[in-house]
Amino acid sequence: MAKRYRVTLTAEERGDLKGLIGSGKGAARKLAHARILLQADEAEGGPGRTDAGIAEALNVDVRTVERVRQRFVEQGIEAALVPKPTDRVYARLLDGEQEARLIALACSEPPGGKPRWTLRLLADRMVELDYAETVSYETVRRTLKKTSSSPTSARCGSSRPRPRPSS
Repeated sequence: MAKRYRVTLTAEERGDLKGLIGSGKGAARKLAHARILLQADEAEGGPGRTDAGIAEALNVDVRTVERVRQRFVEQGIEAALVPKPTDRVYARLLDGEQEARLIALACSEPPGGKPRWTLRLLADRMVELDYAETVSYETVRRTLKKTSSSPTSARCGSSRPRPRPSS
């Protein structure tokens, strides 16, 4: 069996966790991790339950309980409560010049016989014009959403005027 991490909470930590759970406010994962720590507490007066018992009682996986215990022992209570930051870095699908060309294309007249641009039409035209090697319609949607532009709106551009509140 792998090394077991023993959770021993101070009275202050126990009180903080109970307060966090009692308030009911916060991310579900954070609250679940707080419940795991309280159930795993081996200090005097703590339940000191097994990983399997905690997993069954809280409806989580045993591996989740193991990871929370480990992070508490190695990194402290804050690290055990908040999700681990991701190491993934996503490359940009379109650079600034390609985004500008996409917006200009969306603001231009749609191809013959079409009443308006669709996301798929825009994606296909971007590839036809060699603006991008490949581009999905989802990338087109995200880019236009990010710039507040829409291929179906009457007005195009990356900075449409916002309606003013009436006084």
